[in-house]
Amino acid sequence: MARTAGEAAEETAGAAALSVTVRPSAAALGPLIGAMGYVEGRFAHAAELALPTGGAQLLVNLDKDAFSSAPMSGAGRRIRGAAVQGPYTEPALIDPAQQRAVVWVAFRPAGAYPFLAAPVSAVRDELVGLDELWGTDGAVLRERMLQAVAAAGPEAGLRELETALLERAVRPLEPDPAVRLAAALLDRGTPVGEVADRLGWTSRRLARRCGEQLGLPPKRYARVRRFQRLLRRVNSGAPEPDWAVLAADCGYHDQAHLIHEFRALAGITPTAYAPRSPLERNHVPLGG
Repeated sequence: MARTAGEAAEETAGAAALSVTVRPSAAALGPLIGAMGYVEGRFAHAAELALPTGGAQLLVNLDKDAFSSAPMSGAGRRIRGAAVQGPYTEPALIDPAQQRAVVWVAFRPAGAYPFLAAPVSAVRDELVGLDELWGTDGAVLRERMLQAVAAAGPEAGLRELETALLERAVRPLEPDPAVRLAAALLDRGTPVGEVADRLGWTSRRLARRCGEQLGLPPKRYARVRRFQRLLRRVNSGAPEPDWAVLAADCGYHDQAHLIHEFRALAGITPTAYAPRSPLERNHVPLGG
């Protein structure tokens, strides 16, 4: 279900029967959370691929007390219905039935770091239950939100989640400006060595800080964000994609390199890529 903070507000619109998207009301959360929302949806397809974005999310399933997700290259997990999804570096296979009534929080780069006792890299390519991360507080969060939604609607549930985040912060609610700058530079395609030079860091220090707070090493983060630049272009409303032009524009060596990277990060070829909608570019239905 991964999506970036900037895309999250857009992506709830596609097949949703009800969609509520808000920005954090608590000023302290604004630098950490791009958007948060509640979405109800019903889908005809039996499975879908969720493509990697490099970002982390918090998810609460208000329909059933369960989540499951299976990375394409490994074994899946089934956990309770409140979870943190770490930054993925490969596609995950998910069941659309788990998206019938979901609350989501899309963290900005390094935004999940204050709420985790361990480095963000500890949840990389993982869907981890909040009960594992927060103990009793994580175990009861879903019930707190269900009560708030039943009493006053989805937005009340979102505000209850904000309260829980403020209660569970284990680090200062201030993003590291150097790491945020590194993420912005990598997102634009700046070479990793140049990013380290801009910050006055060694490459080892850059890798350590990015792993701790972004969850990914800088080269891998840059690779995933390049893929996201490509998906934005593909879904921009232009005619049939010219993959050779897109390869040059998005920072790939050539079209063959683009195809290789697309298969590695999406699990399918570029020509097989057919998302739910242009606004839901990281969700690719499979089957009927």
